[in-house]
Amino acid sequence: QVQLVESGGGLVQPGGSLRLSCVASGIIFSWNTMGWYRQAPGKERELVATITNGGDRNYADSVKGRFAISRDNVRNTVYLQMNSLNPNDTAVYYCSAANRYGGGTRWGQGTQVTVSS
Repeated sequence: QVQLVESGGGLVQPGGSLRLSCVASGIIFSWNTMGWYRQAPGKERELVATITNGGDRNYADSVKGRFAISRDNVRNTVYLQMNSLNPNDTAVYYCSAANRYGGGTRWGQGTQVTVSS
């Protein structure tokens, strides 16, 4: 059974930082490009960042220079370090796993990030 379990969300003031974690089980972690997406109220889900097993990273323009994605292939965990947060970053953040050999994308249940003073 595939499970992606996110943690680390919460309420933070503008300018603050959070680190999200996502622990994967039931998949061959190294076969998957891992990612973070977010969905704000009334908006569609959008890409935040992805990282391949080889470490190639891709970021949305809105988070470049502020967010950093990383992965630990021993702990089957992907991280999202978020700095200089602003209210526009408020959303539910979802972890994703895309198997490069097919089978579709798997999703976590999401973790809420709220940036507010």
